[in-house]
Amino acid sequence: MTFAEDASTVHTGTAPRAMATLRNLAIGVLKILGADNIAKTTRAIRDQPERALPLLGITNNPDTQGT
Repeated sequence: MTFAEDASTVHTGTAPRAMATLRNLAIGVLKILGADNIAKTTRAIRDQPERALPLLGITNNPDTQGT
């Protein structure tokens, strides 16, 4: 699986470490949620990015209760 670290033009400073951290976070979340095939799941999310935020509990619904 690749998250385009090698294709990135940013190879200095902390950018590669940040990209690796985000990749590992994404893989960890998918494993916790029970994804059996990480590559297949990431392709599905890539093809339908609107599926990504609800996996993290983030919705597009405003908080009408003020909490």
